[in-house]
Amino acid sequence: MAKNNETAAGGTVRVRLVKGLRGVQGRHRLSVKALGLSKINDVRELKDSPQVRGLINKVYYLVRVEE
Repeated sequence: MAKNNETAAGGTVRVRLVKGLRGVQGRHRLSVKALGLSKINDVRELKDSPQVRGLINKVYYLVRVEE
């Protein structure tokens, strides 16, 4: 059975932090930290998994997905 959640780029997703963390809920700060982002315009290439997608969806207003 093939996995359906893999993207054309080998199952990875690029995430960029586009807004600062001042005035953001504590849980959302922790989600951004869990994604490996700390400063504005930081970019991380992460394995595309349901856990990573869930973190991205939680902080959708702070990050941008570049595919």
